[in-house]
Amino acid sequence: MSKLAELIRELCPNGVEWKTLGEVASYATKRINAELINENNYVGVENLLPNKLGKTTSSYVPSEGRLIAFQKSDILIGNIRPYLKKIWLATLDGGTNGDVLALRVHDKTTLSPQFLYYVLSSDQFFRYDMQNAKGAKMPRGNKELVLQYPIPVPPLPVQEEIVRILDIFTELTAELTARRKQYEYYRDLLLNFDKCQTGGGGQNRHSVPVVWKTIKEICEQIVSGGTPKTSHTDYYNGTIPWLRTQEVDWKDIWDTSVKITEDGIRDSTAQWIPPNCVIIAMYGATAAKAAINRIPLTTNQACCNLKINKSIAMYRYVFYWFCKEYETLKALGRGSQSNINGEIIKNFPIPIPPLSEQARIVSILDRFDALCNDLTSGLPAEIEARKKQYEYYRDKLLTFAEV
Repeated sequence: MSKLAELIRELCPNGVEWKTLGEVASYATKRINAELINENNYVGVENLLPNKLGKTTSSYVPSEGRLIAFQKSDILIGNIRPYLKKIWLATLDGGTNGDVLALRVHDKTTLSPQFLYYVLSSDQFFRYDMQNAKGAKMPRGNKELVLQYPIPVPPLPVQEEIVRILDIFTELTAELTARRKQYEYYRDLLLNFDKCQTGGGGQNRHSVPVVWKTIKEICEQIVSGGTPKTSHTDYYNGTIPWLRTQEVDWKDIWDTSVKITEDGIRDSTAQWIPPNCVIIAMYGATAAKAAINRIPLTTNQACCNLKINKSIAMYRYVFYWFCKEYETLKALGRGSQSNINGEIIKNFPIPIPPLSEQARIVSILDRFDALCNDLTSGLPAEIEARKKQYEYYRDKLLTFAEV
């Protein structure tokens, strides 16, 4: 028999007491001046961590006004859509804004904050919070009804054993995520060349000769696409793959969700591009992200399609360069979504080492990419499997009969 089973048999064989959240915890109400808070202990709703590990920081701190003061071990919950599912167990004292609820346990000798964090991390609480949210345009959680949410309160030793078990799952997932960041670090290291003037020479840390060029200097062709009129139904549901920017997301494109017809191409600026172009999204939520089309296809006008001159550069090398330089390229954009344009992409600099060195880098990064991004055998599959396993055991461990 497991330790948890033994504890339950000994301490609560007939079930546990259930209480409303308001009976065991309350909202932090103390206010603090914003100037007393810095980026190390300010928590905005947008930068709540998805788990209780680590420390959160913010690039934006209100310069004036009053913030809600929270304490270490308070539970911070996003209280405005789309952040209602974000929850964090505070690892420090700090301040937060009105879009975050700071819950404080009344008596830690009867209720563990860590245990309450796991209870409120469940999909059941999220659904309850969503169903009771108020407002149409930007719904907020109902603070009063949140306090009416029922939770099990088993004996403290039972709570602590459940926390110990779930912490193991949480730490394993965090380790997998850290491994992905490690791969990204080595990718950036491989592509770390000394910056020289465009057209000039230079060397990387391994003394490999490199010439800096612009993207337009390494391409045979740079084109965008077009969108057939949506009012013409005969332009759609055809057999011609048509790529939209939301599908440009650091991956190889083998198919598209929308197909158009020959008439759709003829009566729009959409055009065929050959396989193995590097495609950069220019507008929308995926602006500055890259993809590679592994099949001939057409695109909308928000895609910048680069046909790479293979005598100068390998298309996968160029793709990995855009992966590394995503933040730099995105920062050149304008507007709330950092939209970029064809001229920005054409004039974007890229280091060009010999093709043999490009092939070496690509070979290494392809293996990294499979580990980091392969949905069936790489880290995403492992993280997703671990997440499902964690959610299964969390829900099972937190299921108690009521006395």
